[in-house]
Amino acid sequence: MITVFGTGTGAPLPPEAVSAVAEAGLVVGARRHLAAARLPEGAERVVLGPLAPALDEIERYVNKVDEQGRVVVLASGDPGFFGIVRALAERFGAERLDVRPGVSSVATAFARLGLPWDDAVVVSAHGRDLRTAVNVCRSQPKVAVLTGPGSGPAELGAALAYRCGDRVLFVASALGNPGHERVERVTPAEAAARDWGTAVSVVLCLDESRALATVRTMAGPSAGPVQWALDESEFAHRDSMISKFEVRALALARIGPRLGELVWDVGAGSGSVAVECARFGAAVTAIEKTRDGCDRIRANAEAHGVDVQVVHGAAPTVLSDLDDPDAVFIGGGGRELPAIVTACARRARRAVVIAMAALDRVPAARDALTGAGFDCGGVLLQSSRLAPLPGGVDRLAATNPVFLLWGVRPPACTEGVPQ
Repeated sequence: MITVFGTGTGAPLPPEAVSAVAEAGLVVGARRHLAAARLPEGAERVVLGPLAPALDEIERYVNKVDEQGRVVVLASGDPGFFGIVRALAERFGAERLDVRPGVSSVATAFARLGLPWDDAVVVSAHGRDLRTAVNVCRSQPKVAVLTGPGSGPAELGAALAYRCGDRVLFVASALGNPGHERVERVTPAEAAARDWGTAVSVVLCLDESRALATVRTMAGPSAGPVQWALDESEFAHRDSMISKFEVRALALARIGPRLGELVWDVGAGSGSVAVECARFGAAVTAIEKTRDGCDRIRANAEAHGVDVQVVHGAAPTVLSDLDDPDAVFIGGGGRELPAIVTACARRARRAVVIAMAALDRVPAARDALTGAGFDCGGVLLQSSRLAPLPGGVDRLAATNPVFLLWGVRPPACTEGVPQ
């Protein structure tokens, strides 16, 4: 058996870990854990750094037929929560692990604030692309970010400073270390201007107005909307300038909005597509050239309880200042449509979806997508809705036909996409 002890956020080793180390033939852990442990004479030690060499040493030891000492792994926090348990289980099998968890840094940080965290989304930026954590922070009101070199509070703050003004960061450092522990409340801009050193344990990103959610039955982010492709009456709009729900249903299916991704809604109008994407958990930027349209988008986002970044300006000019999207919906554009599609297709990581009422614009939009290497599909949507007539009967009322065109980037073509 390989015994894995989570040391929690405290400095001393738990008593049962001390006893296990006394009987160990091989002890694996960070330098501070090994320094705090009293290794028996003759015991081997492995300092945790890169995982692969440590796993190789463990495998070498357990394959020795003449070795009888225990293998003990010392890890911070809860080793089954974004920790070493996954790597050990993959290499040696879960049945060979005896895991004794400690309290995670996430639980400790929320405890220091006196907040529950069953409704928090936890995302790791340790050794991973920071953009996923940034997008989750933009779309969710309560997030814990596990940081790492190059993905710390300063980098997170810089990415959020001008895109998520209502968020605050709580930077928890040296948790469990008496005399050194700190939990500091800062704005994203303040976090970006600091050098935080190497003692950061976790960063909490909160919308303080929503820090206390209602009682939950499931932990983590919300399960997603009960309904989508909402009726047009669910949104404030001008002169029926809104994507009809039949069109929106297929557009959402092709956009595929999800937690951790960024979606652009270009020519957003009322923002119905932007709001629906945000309801699925995506971070969303809505681009609209009219000021009254921007106001409507903000009002619709607030009415549906989601966060949407609204950018006032005309595409494609304003797109250059935005973060690269995973998917794009284009609902307007007029004569500038080919240029807009080209600009979006160059930067979209996964998909571009376009709704057009004018059939004449379809060839140019399709050429722009195929020219950017996308696989294209499309459909002309024509629907007729039930409408009441006198006498308790119904008729079919036709809606205006809309051509929906989409491009999907083939997996083999993602190497040149901005990361």
